[in-house]
Amino acid sequence: MMYMYLVMSFFILIFGVFFLFLGFFCLSNDYMIFMDWELLSLNSCCLNMSIIIDYMSMTFLSFVFLISSMVIMYSYSYMSEDMFNYRFLMLLLMFIMSMMFMIISPNLISILLGWDGLGLVSYCLVVFFQTSNSYNSGMITVLSNRIGDVGILMSIAWMLNFGSWNYIYYMDFFLDSWVMTYLLVISSFTKSAQIPFSSWLPAAMAAPTPVSALVHSSTLVTAGVYLLIRFSSFLYNLDMFYFMIISLLTMFMSGFGANFEFDLKKIIALSTLSQLGLMMSILFMGFCKLAFFHLLSHAFFKALLFLCAGLIIHSMNNSQDIRDMGYVSVLFPYTSTCLFISSMSLCGAPMMSGYYSKDMVLEYFSMTNTNLIVYVLLMVSILLTVSYSSRLFMYLMYKNSSNYSAQSFMENSYMVVSMNLLVYFSIFLGWALTLILFKTPIFIMLPVMTKLMPLISMFLGLFLGMVFYMNTYDFNLTQMLFFLGGMWFLPKFSTNMLSPKILYLSKFSHNIIDSGWSEWFFSKSHFSFFILCSIMNNFYEKNNMKLYMVSFIFIFFIFII
Repeated sequence: MMYMYLVMSFFILIFGVFFLFLGFFCLSNDYMIFMDWELLSLNSCCLNMSIIIDYMSMTFLSFVFLISSMVIMYSYSYMSEDMFNYRFLMLLLMFIMSMMFMIISPNLISILLGWDGLGLVSYCLVVFFQTSNSYNSGMITVLSNRIGDVGILMSIAWMLNFGSWNYIYYMDFFLDSWVMTYLLVISSFTKSAQIPFSSWLPAAMAAPTPVSALVHSSTLVTAGVYLLIRFSSFLYNLDMFYFMIISLLTMFMSGFGANFEFDLKKIIALSTLSQLGLMMSILFMGFCKLAFFHLLSHAFFKALLFLCAGLIIHSMNNSQDIRDMGYVSVLFPYTSTCLFISSMSLCGAPMMSGYYSKDMVLEYFSMTNTNLIVYVLLMVSILLTVSYSSRLFMYLMYKNSSNYSAQSFMENSYMVVSMNLLVYFSIFLGWALTLILFKTPIFIMLPVMTKLMPLISMFLGLFLGMVFYMNTYDFNLTQMLFFLGGMWFLPKFSTNMLSPKILYLSKFSHNIIDSGWSEWFFSKSHFSFFILCSIMNNFYEKNNMKLYMVSFIFIFFIFII
């Protein structure tokens, strides 16, 4: 069955290239196709299956397909020794189908189909290894995403006021739409793991590494950003300043947390959380096309970062602790090169793919009329991004722990080939998308210090990363560092603080309602009635009817006499 990995990888790659050219065709010709299939009509409210083909849906779908094809090829080697590798492939294909439903739908019903499918398949992939850690991580993942599903369901109910669930008809119709806008923002916050729903994303790293590369870096977690980009016309009519502050705080919090983390996959997960905060903040500022640009460029170098980490973990006897690693550049020269390229692209180093989108985001941010605190928060978050990337690189490349010096290491050819496409995209994609997405050149004039602030933040972050690497900070600040490095107690809030109270309410509801009056009234009442009828029937059938008849005749004759 393993050859199915290569077959599916090839076909998905072909579809990805086709959708990419279709998306560029729609963009260059300003072309859009809208297809609508009516399933049910009820009291002037239609239930439709709709498909929208425009440059945004086709470009994003093609990038999902391209990354998926490389991840499936990578999984051919990574999952070759797993007993349930065919099940893993089917789950990946189900995930791609759910993502496709969500991307091409201008209809909230079909969006819910893909949105709910993403949450369900994500849960199945997180618990794939069937350990207690996987089960706990899967539970916090699926329950956090269920909150977003409820928001989508309530939005569907609210759109009954409009007469149709095709939101594309109501982009300029803002009457009473603020309720639905806030519901959709909350739904997107759960899927994109913004505060206070951030704790599920690092927990979901219990899944296999190819899943982390596909699901939890480039597609699933960006679904919330993509949904808000589609509904961006609704956002511009409302004040989104406080949501922007929450996104910036998410970026700041995850950057600090990554600097104190030693789990390789969790560091990359927190970097994903940081980039999602950046996308959300620029989206709430009103620049949806710019958020889409960073979403596309981020997908490839983050998937590459996860694939490099997966190969290192795979060869390090499945150890994810960066303190056990060292001199990876000697053991894996090609993987180390890919890791360096993706890290530089993540930091926004000049001439890399991430530079074109990230630098434009920062310059647009500098032009807006935000206050100094927001600007400093953004720049410190950029500083922390460079800090944890340089710290990770120093642990992997320079520090030698000698834990794995006697092991044999080999860069698998299928893993290396799957990284090739992602490497080229991580270098050249930002430049290409700048030419394609923006039809006119963009020139932003800023003061010299404001223009140089991203570069200054990068150098300061490099210095701070060396400080964290050498552990020269004062240990008298242990409590504060524990708070900053522990995601501000959000994992505790999402688990220990909420679970006992919710379980108590669930038990109370079960005792009072499910096993109480409703159980008696709706279920046991019929059963009790039938028992009573059976008792009466049993009483009459034990020859008692004959006695009653004899008594009746005897009494009747007495009255006659």
